[in-house]
Amino acid sequence: MTTSSTDPGMPRTQFRVGTRGSALAVTQSTATAELISGASSLGFELVQVKTEGDIVIGPLAQLGGTGVFAAALRVSLLEGKCDLAVHSLKDLPTAQPEGLVIATVPARADVRDALCARDGLTLDNLPTNAKVGTGSPRRAAQLLVARPDLQIVDIRGNVPTRLARVFGEDQSLVDVGVGGELRSDLDAVVLATAGLERLGLERFITERLDPSIVLPAPGQGALAIECCPETAMSGDTLSGALSTVEDQAARWEVTAERALLGYLEAGCAAPIGALGRFSLGSEESSVSVAGVLTLEAVACAPDGSKMMRRRTQKTVTSLADARALGVALAEELLANGAAELAGLKK
Repeated sequence: MTTSSTDPGMPRTQFRVGTRGSALAVTQSTATAELISGASSLGFELVQVKTEGDIVIGPLAQLGGTGVFAAALRVSLLEGKCDLAVHSLKDLPTAQPEGLVIATVPARADVRDALCARDGLTLDNLPTNAKVGTGSPRRAAQLLVARPDLQIVDIRGNVPTRLARVFGEDQSLVDVGVGGELRSDLDAVVLATAGLERLGLERFITERLDPSIVLPAPGQGALAIECCPETAMSGDTLSGALSTVEDQAARWEVTAERALLGYLEAGCAAPIGALGRFSLGSEESSVSVAGVLTLEAVACAPDGSKMMRRRTQKTVTSLADARALGVALAEELLANGAAELAGLKK
């Protein structure tokens, strides 16, 4: 690594990236830092930050849900302890705090949820009353829609620790950070495919769940690079690299998904799923032209007894168009009783 100068008049030689200390967070932050470094020829340093989500024990939905993993990283940015922070976009609140911007959304990974089950089982052939672990009300509700007989078990912990609830003391899980006492007490767990693949743990996946069965969380599979506005707009080598690694299609997709979530005033404690898909409207290779953005959303009763699924699409040419699509679909959901169904505040 090169050493950065503290003199504002000197050219930047490196950047600092704030990250949580979990294996997944460090892996995501390192890969993103390497991407930016490759686009800028700058060195980088990882700055580990402990967040509330890493400290407090209990169901994620009771910890304040979305945002518990982001707050400390954001404080580090605002205090100048790091230049950039890398977040899983699905973990970020939809309201952007003053003084910070999501500068870049890189290309999106696999958006699907993954079933990781014993004996190679799939959702259809799990035994009756199988125990399936997840900390997500969204996943739990949709799983129960598909399989009302399942016993959903609320779980927390990092990815290897959750996998160990099914696969026990597998050496590859120990190597990447199983925490706490190991116990194999579940038939399956459901996790994000993207996280498993980033950690090199995709061999535990027995089924990538089709979005028609389990619609992912808004922003799932996408990363957000957050920083102060002056960092993003400085015109220096770093800001140029941030612009270079932006994926406009991913940005439009997650903008629509998060606009829907924000309008519903829902977070990760709500059984709401959303997925945007952008496709070019011409043969042009750039997505800086008009294209079709399709947005699908689902609202479920927490116990899986009822589900509402809606879909819409629109030709978009701007982020404003993407936001408007998300709001329009949210309004349709609310008009059809989604707030009461999913237990939202509306």
